[in-house]
Amino acid sequence: MEIRRATPQDIDALAVLFDGYRQFYRQPSDLAGARAFLGERLARAESIVFLALDGGQAVGFTQLYPSFTSAGMARIFVLNDLFVQPDARGRGIGTGLLRRAAEFARVEGAVRLVLSTEKTNLTAQLLYASEGWQRDDAFFGYTLPL
Repeated sequence: MEIRRATPQDIDALAVLFDGYRQFYRQPSDLAGARAFLGERLARAESIVFLALDGGQAVGFTQLYPSFTSAGMARIFVLNDLFVQPDARGRGIGTGLLRRAAEFARVEGAVRLVLSTEKTNLTAQLLYASEGWQRDDAFFGYTLPL
């Protein structure tokens, strides 16, 4: 398995994975939209995407968005997306992507990574806990639909 930072040349393979990720969260398939969205993020350097390859085939990805903690006056990254193709799960790919994201964030001087996942996504929760992620019980999250 190889995990490397994605480039615009990876957009077609990434778009397929991103479309699968969105479908996992009950969104309709939109391969063209996935390609456009990711292409824009990469072109504008608005996110960092790591791509997992197994035998040269794209099997998973994670996407980080840069941010900051005002209280800590430091950089953080939001691990917004993590996806491994269903037929590639159970082989350590998710673990590898999490570790690569953490390594990148440390090198960039970030003080933490943050993420959220559905309460029902127990598989992901077990993975995060096994890698040392701690559930935030101190703060409530709120969303304002616009």
